Amino acid sequence: MNNKPIFDAVRKMLGRGFTQAEVDALDKAIERSAGALPASLAPEQTAPPATPAASGRSLGQPGSRLIKKWEGCATRLADGTFAAYPDPGSVDGKPWTIGWGSTGPDIRKGVIFTQAQCDARFEVDIQSYVDEVADFLGTAQTTQNQFDALVSFHYNTGKIRSATLGKLHKQGHFAEAKGEFGKWIFNDGKPMNGLKSRRAEEAKLYGTP
Repeated sequence: MNNKPIFDAVRKMLGRGFTQAEVDALDKAIERSAGALPASLAPEQTAPPATPAASGRSLGQPGSRLIKKWEGCATRLADGTFAAYPDPGSVDGKPWTIGWGSTGPDIRKGVIFTQAQCDARFEVDIQSYVDEVADFLGTAQTTQNQFDALVSFHYNTGKIRSATLGKLHKQGHFAEAKGEFGKWIFNDGKPMNGLKSRRAEEAKLYGTP
């Protein structure tokens, strides 16, 4: 069953994303409801579609690959599960992260996810970032590659609304906006080589027709 429309509707009502506990609870409730239907009425099992935004915009495969490359499913344990880990560049280790860059109040030391949980949490988390970028851009001229690059930037920084980069893009100053990516390479005031490389790839994708 494709549960995504249900998750999207609930997310819109709540005005926020879900915790993993909420994802699990909703999944179980949907499974119980589907299981109670006669076979002739049970929903058809379909593969989940590409991530659609409430605005009608969606994250393309280049953007998804870029984000997953840099977020990575780190700290894989011997049994194939993944452990939450502290932010390597921050002074206090916050935010704790798991899977494909997922954070939140439920992600802390000792939390373990399976690969399926990492993947499901990413689909839930990325949706809010896609919607936030789309809402910020409004009707501004934006190619798919530009949109993907901006979603990656926002997923990593959360600053699409306040960054000069976003403002320049909305004004149509694309060359100047592309140049802004390279300024976002600091974590707790220290330049990070990983961020330098990520911003360079985002800028390249942004400038790709």
